[in-house]
Amino acid sequence: MPPTQTAATLELPGFSRIADRFDLCLCDVWGVVHNGVAAFREAVAALVAMRERGIVVVLVTNAPRPAAVIEQQLDGFGVPRSAWDAIVTSGDVCRGLIAARAGRPMFRLGPERDRPLVAGLDAPEVTPEAAEYVLCTGLLDDETDTAATYAGLLAGFAARGLEMICANPDLVVERGGRIIPCAGSVALAYEEIGGRAIYAGKPHAPIYAAALALAEARLGRSIPRERICGIGDAIRTDIAGAEAFGITGIMVLAGIHAQDLMEASWDERHGWFGRQSHRPAYALPHLVW
Repeated sequence: MPPTQTAATLELPGFSRIADRFDLCLCDVWGVVHNGVAAFREAVAALVAMRERGIVVVLVTNAPRPAAVIEQQLDGFGVPRSAWDAIVTSGDVCRGLIAARAGRPMFRLGPERDRPLVAGLDAPEVTPEAAEYVLCTGLLDDETDTAATYAGLLAGFAARGLEMICANPDLVVERGGRIIPCAGSVALAYEEIGGRAIYAGKPHAPIYAAALALAEARLGRSIPRERICGIGDAIRTDIAGAEAFGITGIMVLAGIHAQDLMEASWDERHGWFGRQSHRPAYALPHLVW
């Protein structure tokens, strides 16, 4: 079984050391496979090697877009289709939440690049004043805006008791070495003033259940939780989600927590893990085979 919260995080030189323990790898994308600018070639090679060993690889991402859009992005980064079996996104789960509210007027807060999320759905977009619920896919300009930018807007939604569907629970991501705020930071700010947020992606169970269903369909059998690992770079989403789902959490240090971890000694890293709400079973600087 996966180590408990109180177990020490083990240093991992490469995934090959523990590959024979798993039938399924649920792997984060942004921060592990790429940084929003370029793919990490060693990580891609590790995923290919997993599949060659018979491990099913499902990419599980909090991207607020359908899987087909992520496929195109990975193609653009030169990530071969041989690196993964399937992709599940927070956007996929979110579409189900929107479909359950068919016909209800919605205010969408987020950039135009996230518009494919609502394509083909009965989700009329209206002004903030006319909305019955809010869909947050991100910040309008994540290079300059923060959650505080929308304080007045959020206060108005909270006063009317509107639900906010958060299509990307991540607080931040790393883009080309910079930390960029995500929809999760807006949803958190909304909750802090009394608003109700519904989250579509990690660390919540529906996205893991969807990924597991795809993997089991591919293998034609059930997969015990102890034969599943979840790889990611974020304590709050990837590691917390793995722990809650009962699978082995493996953390890549060179992601959103890089400032705290990459220049630290392993003793310092273990101290850092001990101060977090959740801790991984294993950790390694980058995903490598």
